[in-house]
Amino acid sequence: MRRILIIGGGGMVGQKLAHRLSAHGLDGDRNIEVTLFDMAFPEGGAPAAERITGQLGTPADIDSLVAARYDVIFHLAAVVSGDAEANYQKGWEINGASVLHFTRAVQAEHAASDGAWVPRIVFTSSIAVFGPPFPEKIPDDQPLTPQTSYGAQKACAEFMLNDLGRKGAAEVVVIRLPTIVVRPGKPNLAASSFFSGIIREPLNGQEAVLPVEDDVRHWHASPRAATGFLVHAAGLDMALLGDNRVLTMPGVSCTVAEQIEALRRAAGDRAVALIRRAPDETIRRIVGGWPRDFAPKRALALGFTADRDFDEIVRIYIEDELPDSPP
Repeated sequence: MRRILIIGGGGMVGQKLAHRLSAHGLDGDRNIEVTLFDMAFPEGGAPAAERITGQLGTPADIDSLVAARYDVIFHLAAVVSGDAEANYQKGWEINGASVLHFTRAVQAEHAASDGAWVPRIVFTSSIAVFGPPFPEKIPDDQPLTPQTSYGAQKACAEFMLNDLGRKGAAEVVVIRLPTIVVRPGKPNLAASSFFSGIIREPLNGQEAVLPVEDDVRHWHASPRAATGFLVHAAGLDMALLGDNRVLTMPGVSCTVAEQIEALRRAAGDRAVALIRRAPDETIRRIVGGWPRDFAPKRALALGFTADRDFDEIVRIYIEDELPDSPP
């Protein structure tokens, strides 16, 4: 039996990943056992063999997880972008120091097993590791120049995880996720939260606030695509990655205006009318330093697939979160 740990298993992506593993197994293998770790879990959430409550900022919690020697570890947990920017110490403690402690713990446990324990670790990074100036499409070899604390923290985590893989203590795959939309539930503290809000709230008959201009362009993927990235990464042939274990995921590049038109095609003018423009200079500044489009050739060559367009992203939200909505 393969034992799987999802760090951040109470969050949206973690829950969807757990549901997917329960329904389909991993790489066709249904003989798996899934454990979730997070600060809290939603009531009636995804099935799991065990749910462990704890915090990444507590070293003993990390040590306990690593000592259990799971076969596959999905590390999804982080302080999100807006929160990391507003709370400097908190962001570096969770997105930086706890990742360093995690890699050290894995290396120590690998050594304690005389090299027998070599887990597959799939770690989620972010396109926020890139900052301006940008080429029209960012290539796989673009230098990391983050312009936010969150981006800097994720860049540091990438180097730490890649080095852990280089040392042979784990099979490491780091995937840079696009901004995940449309997120179900309530807005979170991510600066990118409005990208989901301007679709989710109108589809639920509620007002949405748009803090940036319509011509802002960004890189998106659906939650369904994100879980697909994670599962695919867990089964990759490590020999194909070479010395660079970090991959930028494919996605959909579109402007806010194009998002709104996709909403209009799905739900009509009445839904679009629920979007209220309220410029927010802090959000505009953060988002203005983010990348807009990519040429993720390595990930595509390795079989990662994303949504076809933003219309599909909207359809996925309706299918997965609003199944009783009229066609």
